[in-house]
Amino acid sequence: MSITFDVENVDFPKIKKRETANWIKSVARNYGKQTGDISYLFCNDEKILEVNRQYLQHDFYTDIITFDYTEGDRISGDIFISLDTVLSNSIQYNADFEEELYRVIIHGILHLCGLNDKSETEQQQMKAAEEEALRMR
Repeated sequence: MSITFDVENVDFPKIKKRETANWIKSVARNYGKQTGDISYLFCNDEKILEVNRQYLQHDFYTDIITFDYTEGDRISGDIFISLDTVLSNSIQYNADFEEELYRVIIHGILHLCGLNDKSETEQQQMKAAEEEALRMR
């Protein structure tokens, strides 16, 4: 069981892999979950648009796409993160790029732990969970 970080067509972001993996495991434990195989791919907007079109039939850019392969209490998945959109969002929300990146990194884990963000109420719960997780970092 592993947490991996790879890149495609972008420079590797300034994250500490081991510390980030340990943080992810801690957050998952808070939800009664263990981590299985979790693969992050940091990419550009073009790649995330390609994934969105190919697998989700969505024709738009996004900061993150999470494919959930969780079985029982062991979370697993493939998580695509567009560093282009993370940067755009950090500028739009006047947030530090690194903090926005960690928010998106943990957003995918929270989805794997069972949180959703479709409704306004779910979005508020997700935001609160992101803030709590960021404090744990």
